[in-house]
This record gives sequence, C-alpha cells and structure tokens, in this order.
Amino acid sequence: MPPTPFSLMIAFLQGTLEESWPGRVIINVNGLGYEVIVPTIGDGDFGQVGSTVKVLTHFHVREQEQTLYGFPDEEARDLFRLLLQRVSGVGPKVAMSILSGVSANDFKQAVVAGDITAISSIKGLGKKTAERVVLELRDKVGVKDAWETQTSPNATPTQRARGDAMLGLIALGYKQAEAKKATDKVPDTVTDADAILRAALRLLQS
Repeated sequence: MPPTPFSLMIAFLQGTLEESWPGRVIINVNGLGYEVIVPTIGDGDFGQVGSTVKVLTHFHVREQEQTLYGFPDEEARDLFRLLLQRVSGVGPKVAMSILSGVSANDFKQAVVAGDITAISSIKGLGKKTAERVVLELRDKVGVKDAWETQTSPNATPTQRARGDAMLGLIALGYKQAEAKKATDKVPDTVTDADAILRAALRLLQS
C-alpha cells in the first residue's frame, strides 16, 4: 500500500498583504486575515504591503495549535516538508531556521557533500542536529543523487525534471529506490517534472 500523501487543507493564500514582519505576514483574503509564519529572508520576498500576493502554505496541526507556514516557492515548501517528515527531532521551528539561514540550493549542496560544519553554522542548529540531517536525508532517505543532479551546473533540463519528480515522490513518503524505479520507467518523451511525477505515481499506484 502506498504511503498517505500530505493533507493539504490550505495549499496557498492569495490576497492583499496587510502586514509584513520578519518571520510573519498577514494576508487579507476576502476580508479574513490569515497570519502566516514565513522564513526570515530578504525584504520584499513576499511582496509589498498593500499589494496582491500569493503565498504557498503548509497547514501544520498539533494537539493545541494550528499554524500556517508560508513559502515563496515550491522548492522551499518541499524542503520544509521533507525535514519535518524525514528527519527525527526536526520540527517546524528548526525547519524554518534552516530555510531562514541558507538558500535551499546551498543547503542541498551541503547535505550532498556531508558538510556538517556548514549546516551546524545555521542559527538554531547544533552539530548533533546537523549530523542527523545529513545521515537521515542523504543516507536513509536517499536524496543524494537527486539533489546532486538538481545542484549540478552540467545537468540537462530533462535530468533536472526527473530529479525533481523523484524528490516529489520522496516528499510524499516513497522510498528513494522505488521513486527512482518509477521515474526511470516513465518514457523519455515526457520531459516536464509535473508530468513525470504524475506518470510515476500512476505506476506506483497500479
């Protein structure tokens, strides 16, 4: 039986940016203000106050708390989810610290290289957490090959698309080996990452 995918109760918000603070924004969607926790990144990355914005979200539910986390793009949200689901001891706060402290691309390169020093230098992380991130993402989950392709300047667009699709499957809970096997079965004529992902999912669920 395939793993249960994420339950996306709120996939994104689109509305007027009412307030913007480091690590937090408020978006007015048809008169309802949503507070969203976001990475502390560059000014204006989520738009200017008063403008219409679209923020990708992850709805995180705990026993006594329901929190919306927001992201500027799919890559950041996928990385956040991967950290939450696949690295023991990493919760939303640590995952947000990682996204605030380093670009997604630099983080992936550090994991691929096993650069514990670079990862542990991120505010809110220590050496033990950095070691656990590398061990569980690179070795247990098996993102090394896909991330290596993503961050390589020599990778072709098709190779990147297949890597993106494989990471999408891993983020949904599939093991690296079965994700790679499924994406490898998708015909070479399919070159779009979303199309590869959908085709691979059909193969895994058949």
